[in-house]
Amino acid sequence: MDGESVRIAKDVLSAGAETKICLPDGPEEFARALARRGSRRPVVLGDDRALLRTVALLHREREAVCGALSVVPIGAPDRLETARALGVPPGTVAAARAVLDGVVRRLDLLVDDSDGVVLDRLDVPASRVLGPTAPTVWNTCRSLVRTLVRPAPTAVADRAHRLRVEADGVLLVDVDVPVEGMTVRALGGAAALTLVPAGAPPVHVTAQTLTVTGPAFRYRADTTVSVPVRRRTWTVRAGVWGLTVPGA
Repeated sequence: MDGESVRIAKDVLSAGAETKICLPDGPEEFARALARRGSRRPVVLGDDRALLRTVALLHREREAVCGALSVVPIGAPDRLETARALGVPPGTVAAARAVLDGVVRRLDLLVDDSDGVVLDRLDVPASRVLGPTAPTVWNTCRSLVRTLVRPAPTAVADRAHRLRVEADGVLLVDVDVPVEGMTVRALGGAAALTLVPAGAPPVHVTAQTLTVTGPAFRYRADTTVSVPVRRRTWTVRAGVWGLTVPGA
């Protein structure tokens, strides 16, 4: 969608290193190209979804520790939040130069029991809005119809979720206590969890494993929203992947 940025990134990378350019047509060809990388260091030109897909594929190779990965963020600003949070500089030229001159930062990974991964932030349930959506005539009409046929729910009802949350086997909250949501990040070899009960102060906990159970809920892994699930367990894998970021 942004051929000019791709061209600039290719020019900078090719001027500073021996490069092999792959332009896959879809996910399957993307996976094959990554699997055939040999000793080459993969560089992803794309948004957070491309970065997440790459790390997930590397994780599924079942190596104890993934090698270094680099990324040049290209895409809509609201789809580059994860790369920025992990220390990748904004701007095509700056990011491409960091690929050539940067250092490898070892990072933790949150891995769930379906083999999904979280690079930066997990939201349970998936209530976080990533960016504004342009209004359309259809959305406006649909919103108007909803307003006319039924009353708008209260803010508290919108935020209340019935979840059972366990951290390292210790029960933090059960389904009889409504929660507004939960945010988790893998930091320093542990999952840093912030749980917000409805009408109560947040609870901050660190753990190695986290299990959430309850009525069908969705969760957001970075920029990806899951299908509805009734149970999911996440485990921290410390320092299992590396990302190239600018040196000090």
